[in-house]
Amino acid sequence: MALWESALNVVKNIRIQDILDVIIIALMIFAFLTWFKKRASRFVLIGITLLGGIYLAARFFQLYLTTIVLQGFFAILLFVLVVIFQEDLRGFFERLALLGNIAKKFPSLSGLKSTAEIISQTAANLAKNRFGALIVLQGSDPLDRHITGGTNLDGIVSEPLLESVFDPHSIGHDGAVIISGNRVTKFGCHLPLSVNISKHGNIGLRHTAAVGLSERSDAMCVVVSEERGTISLAYQEDLTVVPSAAVLNETLEQFYIRNTPTKKSHPALNWLKENTREKIIALGIAFLLWFAFGYQRDIVRRDFIVPIEYKNVPRNWQIDEPQVTETKVVLHGPEQAFRLLDEHSLKLSLDLSAVMDKKREFNLTSDMVNAPSSLRVSDILPSKIRVYASKSIPWTFPVHVNTQNSLAKNLSLQKINIAPPRVRVLISSQAKPEEIKIETEPIDLRKIFSTTKIHTKIVLPAGVSFPEGKPPSASVLIKVKKKSSS
Repeated sequence: MALWESALNVVKNIRIQDILDVIIIALMIFAFLTWFKKRASRFVLIGITLLGGIYLAARFFQLYLTTIVLQGFFAILLFVLVVIFQEDLRGFFERLALLGNIAKKFPSLSGLKSTAEIISQTAANLAKNRFGALIVLQGSDPLDRHITGGTNLDGIVSEPLLESVFDPHSIGHDGAVIISGNRVTKFGCHLPLSVNISKHGNIGLRHTAAVGLSERSDAMCVVVSEERGTISLAYQEDLTVVPSAAVLNETLEQFYIRNTPTKKSHPALNWLKENTREKIIALGIAFLLWFAFGYQRDIVRRDFIVPIEYKNVPRNWQIDEPQVTETKVVLHGPEQAFRLLDEHSLKLSLDLSAVMDKKREFNLTSDMVNAPSSLRVSDILPSKIRVYASKSIPWTFPVHVNTQNSLAKNLSLQKINIAPPRVRVLISSQAKPEEIKIETEPIDLRKIFSTTKIHTKIVLPAGVSFPEGKPPSASVLIKVKKKSSS
C-alpha cells in the first residue's frame, strides 16, 4: 500500500516540464540505440548500460559503497567513451548534420534498380575476365573523411564507364569507384584498411579496404578478385562471396530500397511502427534517469541577496538618498531547481510610475522577483521600503574650469575660455542651487607649454543630470605667454 501511495505521489508531482524532459532524453537515447544496434561496438554500450542500471538501483536502495565506486567509474566514463566510440560518434554527429539537408534530390527507385543491374552485370563481366575492381555504393553516411585521393567524375553509371575505369591499362584501375545514387562521383580513390581482418582469413588489399570502409560507414562495397575471379560484398563489417550476378543484383536492389526515401501517407504512424522495441527501451531508460536525477523530492529554502531595479521613473523625476539598493529574498523549491538557477540573474523590479513628490512606502511582493517558475518566493526582507523621490526642475549654471597645479615658471596665464560657458541641467526641487557647482574634468596645467585647446567632459555632482541624458561636449582654450627675461 505504501508503495502504491508513493507511486501516486510521483504521478501527482509530474509537471509539463518533466514530461518534456523525459521526451527529449528518450529521443536522444532512441537515436543512440538505433545507431549503435548494428555496430560492433554495441556490446560495449550494452555493458555500460548495464552498469548504469546497477548504479541507479544502488542509489534507489541506498547502497553506499556501490554508489561511490560506480560514481568514480562514471567520472572517467566520458574519456572512455571518446576512445571506444571515436568512429561511431563521428558518424553519429555526421548523420545529425545531414538531417538539415532536406533539399537533396534522390533518383527514382526504378532508375536505381537499373543502376543495380548495370553494376551487377559489369561486376560479372570483370570477374569473368579476371579484372580486379572495387565499387563503393554510398549509403546515408558521408564518405569524404574516409577517402583519400581520387579524381572527380560525376558521370551516369554505365557498363562502358565502369569497364573503362577498371581496365588494367587505366591509371585509376587500382583504386575504388564511388557511386552515389546513379552517378559515379569519383574514381581512383583509396579506402581505409580494416583493422580486424583475422576473421576473414587471407584476403587481398581490395577486400581489406572494402571491409575497412564497411566498418566505418553504411556503404556497400562490391569487390571483384582478379586472382580468383569471384565477386564479394563488404557491408556492415561482414565480407561475403556472391554466387551469381542475379544474387548480386537482388542484394543491390535491396540496398537501394533501404536508402531511398519513400512517400508515406501517414509518416507519424509509420514512425511509431518502426523500431518499437528501441522506443520502449529509450522511454524506460529516460524515465528511470528522470526518477533518479530529475524527480523533485525534497523542498529546500535558500536566501539570496538580490539587487533592486527601479524602473518606469517618471520623466523629470529622480530618486533621492537614502536609496535602498538590495534586499534579501527567500526562495523555496526542489534541490534540482536550485542547481539550474543563475543567482546573478535574480533581481527585484520596483515600478515607480506612480511615485509622488514625497516619501512613499512600497510593499515588496513575490511578483516583483524574476524567479523561475520551478521556485517560489516565500519571503522578502524587508517586506517594505521607503522611496524618496523629487521632481526635477531645469536650471542653468555656469561651467567652471577645474585646473590643477601651476604653469611652468617661464609661462604666465593670459586667459581661460570654455565653450559652452553655461549648461542647462535638471536638479531636484529640494536642492539648493547656490550650493551646486558644475565643473569640467581636472586639467593639469603642468602639461601646458603653449596656448592649447582641450576637449574635456563636464562633471555633474550627485542629484544633477542633463535633460537628454548625455553631457554636451566642452572645449577649453588656455592662453599662455612666455615671461620676458629681465
